[in-house]
Amino acid sequence: MSRGTRRANTPAGRLGRRFGVLALLGGILVLAGLVGLAYVGFATLTTMILFGWLLLIGGIVGLVHAVQSRDTSFFWLGVVVAALNIAAGAVVIRRPEVAAVGLTMFAALLFLTGGLFRLVGSLVVRGPQMGWTLVQGAFGLLLGILVLVDWPHSSLYVIGTFFSLALLFDGLGLIALGIGGRQVVNLVSEKDR
Repeated sequence: MSRGTRRANTPAGRLGRRFGVLALLGGILVLAGLVGLAYVGFATLTTMILFGWLLLIGGIVGLVHAVQSRDTSFFWLGVVVAALNIAAGAVVIRRPEVAAVGLTMFAALLFLTGGLFRLVGSLVVRGPQMGWTLVQGAFGLLLGILVLVDWPHSSLYVIGTFFSLALLFDGLGLIALGIGGRQVVNLVSEKDR
């Protein structure tokens, strides 16, 4: 058995391979994020359809859970929440572009209110992070205004852009974790020799 084969069969070798798999998955996410950024309209519709299916499946699971626990005092609450999830999922799947318009408005309002609260909060509290909180608040406020100024047209690209950026940054994080983890494993296994 060669030295490379013996090293691959050690716990450190197996751990190094697992970190390599993380880096590979990160690369796939980065590629998906870049494709999503190139085709943001498609990414928006895909995200909304995925969101609709998650609502629908979550509603069905919630309904099954409510039926299984029908002897509790929360039975009817569980049925109502499950029915709302199923209905919302069906609407989002059937009309993803309309759902994207509504979700974009909701996101813009969240950016506006979050930015406004950060700005006011940083001025009232005046803590050690006041500068960063002011910048975050101004950025949130600006982002909310930019989305609202172009609404409902912005709904064609906002959700797809955010989802694609999330995939891109998650992928970069996994790549960094995979490469860094492999380097740590190699350093530790070299010291053990």
